[in-house]
Amino acid sequence: MKEHFERHKQPWNSEEIQKLHAFAKKGMTLKAISKALTRSEESIKKRAQADKVKIAKKR
Repeated sequence: MKEHFERHKQPWNSEEIQKLHAFAKKGMTLKAISKALTRSEESIKKRAQADKVKIAKKR
């Protein structure tokens, strides 16, 4: 079952963007970043692509 996020379509703030960059740099997976930021995986993917940030693949 998919998790439900109440923050649907909420704009990103600068603190969240900094955390996304830091988590990606540490090598965290998409699922882990999603839980940490309480945002959907799709939202994380789109923001990462916009910022040209690489998200680690699950091994």
